[in-house]
Amino acid sequence: MRIALILLFTFVGFLANAQKQITIEDIYNGTFAEENLGSLNWMNDGRFYTALIANQVVKFDVTTGNEVAVLADGNTLKIGINDYYFSEDETKIIFLTDRKGIYRRSFTGEYYIYTFANKELRKVSENGRQSYVTFSPDNTKVAFVRDNNLFYVDLKTKKEYAVTKDGMPGKIINGSSDWVYEEELKLTKAFEWSPDGKKIAFLRFDESEVKEYNLQYWDDGAKYPRDYRYKYPKTGEKNSVVTVHIFDVGTSKTLKIDLGKDTDVYIPKFQWTKNPNLLSIMQLTRLQDKLNVYHADATTGKALLIFYEKAKKYLDAYESHDLIYLNNKTQFIFSSPERDGFNHFYLHNMDGQHIGSITKGNWEVDEFIGLDQSKKTPVIYYTSTEDSPLERHVYKVDINGKGKTKLSVSAGTNSMDISKDFKYYILFNDSATKPRSISLMSSKGNKLIDTLVNNADQIETAEAFGIRPKEFFTFETVDRTQLNGYFLKPAKFDSTKQYPVLIFQYSGPGSQNVLNTWSGSNYYWHQMLVQKGYVIAVIDPRGTGGRGDAFKKQTFRQMGNLETIDLIEGAKYLGSLPFFDKDRIGIWGWSYGGYASSVAMMRGAGVFKACISVAPFSWEHYDTVYSERYMQRPKDNPHGYADNSLLKHAHKLQGNYLLVHGTGDDNVHYQVSMNLVNKLVDEGKQFQTFYYPDKAHGIGGLKTRIHLFTMMTEFLEKNL
Repeated sequence: MRIALILLFTFVGFLANAQKQITIEDIYNGTFAEENLGSLNWMNDGRFYTALIANQVVKFDVTTGNEVAVLADGNTLKIGINDYYFSEDETKIIFLTDRKGIYRRSFTGEYYIYTFANKELRKVSENGRQSYVTFSPDNTKVAFVRDNNLFYVDLKTKKEYAVTKDGMPGKIINGSSDWVYEEELKLTKAFEWSPDGKKIAFLRFDESEVKEYNLQYWDDGAKYPRDYRYKYPKTGEKNSVVTVHIFDVGTSKTLKIDLGKDTDVYIPKFQWTKNPNLLSIMQLTRLQDKLNVYHADATTGKALLIFYEKAKKYLDAYESHDLIYLNNKTQFIFSSPERDGFNHFYLHNMDGQHIGSITKGNWEVDEFIGLDQSKKTPVIYYTSTEDSPLERHVYKVDINGKGKTKLSVSAGTNSMDISKDFKYYILFNDSATKPRSISLMSSKGNKLIDTLVNNADQIETAEAFGIRPKEFFTFETVDRTQLNGYFLKPAKFDSTKQYPVLIFQYSGPGSQNVLNTWSGSNYYWHQMLVQKGYVIAVIDPRGTGGRGDAFKKQTFRQMGNLETIDLIEGAKYLGSLPFFDKDRIGIWGWSYGGYASSVAMMRGAGVFKACISVAPFSWEHYDTVYSERYMQRPKDNPHGYADNSLLKHAHKLQGNYLLVHGTGDDNVHYQVSMNLVNKLVDEGKQFQTFYYPDKAHGIGGLKTRIHLFTMMTEFLEKNL
C-alpha cells in the first residue's frame, strides 16, 4: 500500500498554536452555527426574490441586493411562520405554522392563506391539522392531506371537499405516503395538480397486509409505557399495494390508472407532463432492477409503456433518475447511470425514442438544477463531479450537448438556486477551508452582484479555536483499489511521535464523507478530539459515491463485506505508518456506519482497540426498499444476508466496544441492538451499552446530544 497527499488545505487563520479549547457545549450551543438564507423563493419577475428572516417574508431587489419590502410579517399577523409558498400569480401566500414532525420527512401543521389585496389571513381548514397544502396552478384552489384522506378547498367559496373518504390508519392512505416510501424514496406528498388545475393525480396506499412494528414510549415517567404501532415492511415481507388515481374536480369522479396486474411494485415518481391530460408514471420492480416509464391518459385511465431501463444489479430510482418534460410537448430529458456507467442526461422523444446524450464522460451528474426553455435550444443547469469526485461544481449545457460552461469558480462544494427567468442565480459554496458563502450572481457574464452571506464570523471562530485543516490522501488496498480519505491532525503534529487514531466512516452505498466541504457537528467533535491528541482519519470504502456505477455497485448482494475489508485494511495501513500507534486505532459510526464499524471490529480480530457503534442496523431487520435494493430478498440471497450479519461475527469481538441506541428509533429498530446484546452475552463478550429512552434514530435534543458525546469522549479517553 502507499499514501499520496493529493490536497492539503491551509489558510492564514489556521494557526499552529491553537487557542481556545472546544467543549461539547460549544458544538451544540451555536458557537459553530453558520448563517444561511431561510426559505428562499424566486418571484415571477426574476428581478426579485424573497427569504424568511425573523418571522418575516422579506423581498429583495436582485439588481441591488437590497431589501425593498416586507411582504408579510408573522409577528404582526401573530403567527410563527415555519415556511411559505406563493400562488402562481403571487396574489396569495400559504403559511405553514406549528409544524409537527411525524417521521423523518412527514409532518402536520396549521396552514393559513394570506391574500395580499385585502390583507386577509384565514385558516385553510377549521377541521383539523393538514399536511402539504398546495395551490392549484390556476390559483383557485388548494389541496391537502388530513387523516389519510385527500381534500381540496375552493378559495372563492371557501368550501372544503373530500376527494377521498376511505382513508383509515393502518389500512388506507390517500395523497401521502407510507413509512417506507417516505424513508427510502423520499416521497411524502403523494398528490399533484394537473397544469390546468382541473385534476389531481394521487397515490393510494393499501397497507392492510403490511406487518406492524411496535414501539414503546416511556413518556418521561408515565405510570405505564405507551405503545405506538405502525406499518413497517421488513425485508422479504409484504409491502403496501400502491395504485395511481386521477380526480376530476369538475365531475368529482376518480379514475384508476391501469398499470397491469403486478401489484408487488413501487411507484417512486409520478408527475404531469406539459399536457394537462397526460400523466407520467415511473414503476419499479420489487427487486428494483427494472424501471418502466408510462404515459397515462387522464380521461381513459389507459397507460402506455414509453420505455424501460434495465439494470444488471439495481436502480436507485430516487437518486439517479430525473425526468424533465419540455414545453414543446414532444421531448423529455431522462438521467441514468445505466447506459455508460456514470449518471448522465439523455434526450428522448415523447414516444420514448432515444435522441442522444446531453452529457457524457467518466464523471457523474450529481443534481438537476433547472431547464431554461426560453432559448431556441434549451439549456440545462446541473452540478457534477467532473472536476473531482471530492468536489461539486455547477455547469450549464445546451440539450444538444454543446456549449458546456462551468459557472462555479471556487473550489469545494457548489450548488445553485436560479431565478424563474434564468437571468439571476444564487450560488452556494463551501470548502474544507471556508464555511458557506452565498453569492448573488447575474447570468449575463456570470458576474457577482452581491455577497449575501460570507460567514466571516465562523472563519474568526475557526481561528480562535484552532480548527485543523483537512489533509486529503489516497491509499491502495491489496487488490490495488484506490480509496479516498482525509486526516485531521493535532497542532504542532510531530512525525517522530506516535498518535492514537480514530477512524470515522458511514460507508453506506452511494454516500460520501470525504469531500472538499465544510462540515457539521461530528466534525467539531472530531476537532475536539484532535485537541486532545487524537488523529481523525475519515475513509470512504468501496461502494460509496461520486466515482461511478461500477465503484458503487461492486458491493451488491454482499453489502458489508468489501466495506469492512477496506476499513480493516485502512486501519492496518495507518498502523504501518511511523507516526500512528498501531495498538491504539479506534473506529466509530452511526446507522450504516454503526453496522460497518461493528463488523469491521469483529472481523478485524484485534486490529481495532475501541469501537463506538451508534444505532447500528442489520440487513435482516431493515425495510424492504433499502435492504432488497442492495441485497435482494433473503430468499434470493440467503448467503449474502447470513455472511454479513452482525450476529454472525459477534463471537470474533475483541477490544473495547460501546453500543448506543435510542429506544424510540422508528427507522433502525432498538430490536437490532437487543439482538446483538443477547448474542454478545451468549458469546461471553464484555462490552458497554447505553440506551436513550424514546429517542429516534438521530438521538436528538440538546441535553441528550451533550450527554451522548460526553459519554463517547470519556469512553475513548479511557479505552483508546
